[in-house]
Amino acid sequence: MKVAPAEEEPFRLEGAQVVLKHGGDAVRGLSVAEAARRLSSFGRNELAAAAKVPAWRKVLQQFRDPLVYLLLAAVVVSFAAWVFEGAHGWPFEGLVVLGIVIANAVLGYAEEAKAEQAVEALQRMTTTMASVLRDGEQRRVAAAEIVPGDILLLAEGDAVAADGRLLSSANLKLAEASLTGESEAVLKECAPLHESAALGDRVNMVYKGTAVAQGVGRAVVTATGMSTEMGHIAGLLESTLEERTPLEREIARVGRTLGIAVVAIAVVVVGAVFLTSKPDSPSAVVQVLLLGVSLAVAAVPEGLPAILSVVLAVGVQRMAKRRAIVKRLSSVETLGSTSVICSDKTGTLTRNEMTIERIVTRSGEVEVTGTGYRPEGELLVGGAPIGPGPLLEELGIVLGGGSLANDSVLREVDGIWTVQGDPTEAAFLVAERKAGLSEQREQRFLRVAELPFTSERKLMSTLATDNAHEQRVSVVTKGAPDVLLTRCTAERVGHDVRALTPERRREIQADVDRLSDRALRTLAVAYRPLPDAQTPDTGAPNAEAQIERDLVYAGTVGMIDPPRPEAIAAIAEAHAAGVRTIMITGDHPRTASRIAVALGVVSEGAVACTGLELDAKDAAEFAQTVRTVSVFARVAPEHKLRIVDALQADGEIVAMTGDGVNDAPALKSADIGIAMGIAGTEVTKEAANMILADDNFATIIAALEEGRLIFDNIKKFLRYLLSSNIGEVLTVFIGVIAASWLGLGGGEGGIVAPLLATQILWINLLTDTAPALALGVDRATDDVMRRPPRVAKAPIIDREMQLGVLFVGVVMAAATLATLDMRLPGGFIEGEGSLAEARTMAFTVLVFAQLFNCFNSRSARASAFVGMFETPLLWAAVGLSLVLQVLVVSVPALGRAFGTVPLSPQDWLICFGMASVVMWANELLKLCLRATGGTRQSAG
Repeated sequence: MKVAPAEEEPFRLEGAQVVLKHGGDAVRGLSVAEAARRLSSFGRNELAAAAKVPAWRKVLQQFRDPLVYLLLAAVVVSFAAWVFEGAHGWPFEGLVVLGIVIANAVLGYAEEAKAEQAVEALQRMTTTMASVLRDGEQRRVAAAEIVPGDILLLAEGDAVAADGRLLSSANLKLAEASLTGESEAVLKECAPLHESAALGDRVNMVYKGTAVAQGVGRAVVTATGMSTEMGHIAGLLESTLEERTPLEREIARVGRTLGIAVVAIAVVVVGAVFLTSKPDSPSAVVQVLLLGVSLAVAAVPEGLPAILSVVLAVGVQRMAKRRAIVKRLSSVETLGSTSVICSDKTGTLTRNEMTIERIVTRSGEVEVTGTGYRPEGELLVGGAPIGPGPLLEELGIVLGGGSLANDSVLREVDGIWTVQGDPTEAAFLVAERKAGLSEQREQRFLRVAELPFTSERKLMSTLATDNAHEQRVSVVTKGAPDVLLTRCTAERVGHDVRALTPERRREIQADVDRLSDRALRTLAVAYRPLPDAQTPDTGAPNAEAQIERDLVYAGTVGMIDPPRPEAIAAIAEAHAAGVRTIMITGDHPRTASRIAVALGVVSEGAVACTGLELDAKDAAEFAQTVRTVSVFARVAPEHKLRIVDALQADGEIVAMTGDGVNDAPALKSADIGIAMGIAGTEVTKEAANMILADDNFATIIAALEEGRLIFDNIKKFLRYLLSSNIGEVLTVFIGVIAASWLGLGGGEGGIVAPLLATQILWINLLTDTAPALALGVDRATDDVMRRPPRVAKAPIIDREMQLGVLFVGVVMAAATLATLDMRLPGGFIEGEGSLAEARTMAFTVLVFAQLFNCFNSRSARASAFVGMFETPLLWAAVGLSLVLQVLVVSVPALGRAFGTVPLSPQDWLICFGMASVVMWANELLKLCLRATGGTRQSAG
């Protein structure tokens, strides 16, 4: 990369020089065509990703498994024995084992590829956006499409998308800890630095990967992608190891434990076969060794991680269709355990269509008709249109002032009125247009500076020159009435200004309470003409205290944001699922309480707790309040963080919603951080685990339901795989140990074993792939939202599941061995068949039993017949496995490869009937569990 001379570094130049150097335009920005050309030339504004692993290497990685090494070694030994004995015919065993190894590798590659594609699709859904000037208009574009020379518009909560030189700023502070390690937000300035400066001291620069903590600004982009300072750091990093989730660790532990146990059993089986069969040829020795290896390979569910990834990825895609974008697959684990949801009110529990309904000033109260953003409606006093007089004068100041202290934009596109910015601010613009006052305000006032809203001050101020009074500068402030009143010393009455008396303060507060009692959100407007025409420095220390003082109170507005009907139903569903909902808002306590009652968060008479009340409590009182209170009003971001911490200390699994930059710490601290996709800032989206594409509380409940279902499905395929594999192990182990009792002898095969190695491997290939995946994306068998949340630290394979898995495995092995015994001469049941016939029937029974087990595994307690015919994917997987098994038994060439012989229709019926014992025995067990456990349904 070419390094600029020191004197040409952007921070040492005037802003205009940097714009000229990069071919930009500070007023209009780049044209769309020029931006596209530069994007093609400079490349996308992204950090270089790790090189993609080629497909051929991914395929080879499927063979990097100790069990696969054993199989490949067995193939080599099998071929060597075939050559040693004269290479007569085809080495069927070696070819079959090699084919199964290759088939397993192809299936594993396909499963991993599907999971990767799903993750990439999710990443595309969570694209970071940024505001730029293009063709003179403010536009939101993907951060990856920003190019050098773009004019970047920055506001509180934005993630800085590229490196840039500041052109203008208003109280702009950036959190640069991710780049410089500086914990305090840095106040930015626009003046050039004439000396060389360290990265952290370049106060006129903004850098990719940092965040706007406060204020607004405008910068020309100087570097993108790997040319940014963040890109330089990324270039020094080779790789980052991602920590495995608890679920992945538990499944790995189960696999290891089962592997150790099975290897021990395989050694015993091989030893027992050697003792009973006494193989006297290289081919016989190979068959015995291959049996032990196949048993170990088939019994260890080595495909679990791949199946788990696919199930999680498909489930998360299903969530995305319900407008809940989960950024990491591992978050699904936590969703199933969520016990408390802390939610913002505005936009999440309500429609986020703020409309001013009432305006109260010194001279009276005005009703504003019409809803939404279309500026159509009337201003009524006592049911009649408002006329000239003091009330109209005061009304103009309230609506004009609220529209001046405003960063929103109201636009009409194709007859549809839309808002860019905060809906609360937009409500002033809409009401002002209804009153016909917007044009007058736009011609008279010119905004020259601002003090942006902060959650600590709960105020926003702008400074504007007044063309009607010789360019005199006025400050206009809007914010929470109780906060703004403390900054006011006078009140507007018609054309006059009068001192605010204590009695009048109480009357204003009573008006605020009255509006709040009607579930209206209240905001107040105040102003102050400054003594001279000079604009104060908004970036100076304590600028807020110096500017926002001695204000003239203009009036209070009451605005409505009605509850979402779907949120009411979702909260009721959450309560039924054992999930508590806590509403946290910056609104007046009375407004918060009324909305909470309407939503069903609390019952009538419940009182909200305020941030000031929380501050007055000690740790024990705070914890008790959080346990019992479900509505918090007038809270600051630090209160949200303390609420989350208190809930987690009580053992709760907490989901927290947020949209502002100051919500990011609480979202990071919560078990599940949920950002608003529409109203949320880019910083909040980056801090969150999940993004709501529609900012709707009902979507959280939908995601929670999907999370529980995914976890249920994980338990389903684990129950299926483990019980089926245990059935295989017990069949071979008991069959070898009890060979003489079952009528097994050396026979044609020369090996005393109920199944051949190739048959075991075939069962593994046939039943451990498609059926397991079908169970992983199954529909719900139980109502997952009618049971309490899963205990987060509870093992996924609990005691009940362990006993159920063992029970099914034992029944499966018993049915298989009984079929073998009834076909063989001798043993417990006298038969007349050959060893090949007996093995073929036992082989088929074990396959069929595992297919019956698919339906068993859909629930630990609910009958397999519940919703049995509502699972088309599972039926398709079972049907495919059935067809393949029939082919293996009936086609002569496959019969030679797998050691099978054709069966008669009567034999097929016997196999089907014996295999079905697994289902009937499991139905009996479930019936006992339901009888002893009442109506409780186990998770999954």
